[in-house]
Amino acid sequence: MLPLSFADSNEELIIKKVSGTPEVKKHLENLGFVPGSGITVMNRVAGNLIVKVKESRIALNEDMARKIMV
Repeated sequence: MLPLSFADSNEELIIKKVSGTPEVKKHLENLGFVPGSGITVMNRVAGNLIVKVKESRIALNEDMARKIMV
């Protein structure tokens, strides 16, 4: 298990755990980041990630990506 920020691009992964404060966890859950969901890192820009979750593309900063374990 490793943080999403260290995952390779264009590899389909499964979310294992989402950490952070209850507010952060709820926010990420509302965006589709829930354990068991598939996720793909599409692109990296200056440490930030563009990921594909449930047919949507979402930009995450590096701090948020560290809270998602795959």
